Amino acid sequence: MGILYLVPTPVGNLEDMTLRAIRILKEADLILAEDTRTSGMLLKHFDIKNKLCAHHKFNEHQTAAAFASRIAAGETIALVSDAGTPAISDPGFMLVRACVERGVEVQCLPGPTAFVPALVASGLPCERFTFEGFLPQKKGRQTRLQSLAEEERTMIFYESPHRIVKALQQFAETFGAERRMSACREISKLYEESVRGTIAEVLAHFEANEPRGEFVLVVEGAETAKEKKKKLRRETDNDEE
Repeated sequence: MGILYLVPTPVGNLEDMTLRAIRILKEADLILAEDTRTSGMLLKHFDIKNKLCAHHKFNEHQTAAAFASRIAAGETIALVSDAGTPAISDPGFMLVRACVERGVEVQCLPGPTAFVPALVASGLPCERFTFEGFLPQKKGRQTRLQSLAEEERTMIFYESPHRIVKALQQFAETFGAERRMSACREISKLYEESVRGTIAEVLAHFEANEPRGEFVLVVEGAETAKEKKKKLRRETDNDEE
């Protein structure tokens, strides 16, 4: 049997590519890529000349079983997404499941994932969190947010620049405008930026400044917000005494 390798690729700075990732991509019999043009530029940068084949959300339903069978027959295949770790809000899950069902070895290399640096740098509790990825664009979006209204863990969302203001408005309506959050964009790139504050403050910032780049939104959990309100009430009561 061969092996399926899930190979993380840089979310921004190419120096984030690991030596092991480069070696695996050079040694694999085939590299599956979410976008062969994007991955082709990455491979060229690191002088990796292996064959590329498209594996994305529009064809993974049809191709996962076939690639898993090839790995079971002895091929070693590496899967990459456009940026970050495959299967995290990217294609990959179906291929991994097909390999597991066939008893094929699956290895995921440690490496870049956009939400981890955004969470750690947010200043919000990160010992317990829930990763929500992209919210539904239309149908089910409000329902998903309402289901998280009382979530006590720190919440992490991905969002595109043209929907960021709408998302922040919905956050304010659902979680309360005073809930703390961090909006991190362009992670590991030249113009990386984290905007921290209340949801209202972050919303005001991006209403005044055009949002650019892909965003990771980290939002304080309900329990932390409740504790802060209780503390504020206690401090107010003490001042009145």
